[in-house]
Amino acid sequence: MKEKALLGSRLIFGLAFVIFGLNGFFNFMANPPMAPEAGALMGAFAKTGYFFPMIKIIEIVAGALLLSGFFIPFGLVLIFPILVGITSIHLFLNPGGLPIMIVFHLLHGFLVYGYWKNFKSVMVAKA
Repeated sequence: MKEKALLGSRLIFGLAFVIFGLNGFFNFMANPPMAPEAGALMGAFAKTGYFFPMIKIIEIVAGALLLSGFFIPFGLVLIFPILVGITSIHLFLNPGGLPIMIVFHLLHGFLVYGYWKNFKSVMVAKA
């Protein structure tokens, strides 16, 4: 039962990030409205010219790793800072998207728990 739940969570989580990452390049989904402060921050990120493409490529790579079943722990580590960054924007500037981010964090936490044997060696206080 646990293996099926891990597989389902991994596929949903990975597919979501592949889709959102591809959307950053092909714009096939409309962006929801956002608070002016969040819009200003997104505009500043967009003006850099590199930030969003970099984030979207990382989302696609991490999602593809999760979907493929190869390097799953690496995919989970790779996506975590992006997950925290998106959640911070929703928490402080645009609370409308917070519920979906909570779901993503729960899925991520469940996957980390399911693959904990792979993370245990780096969680050593004194190596």
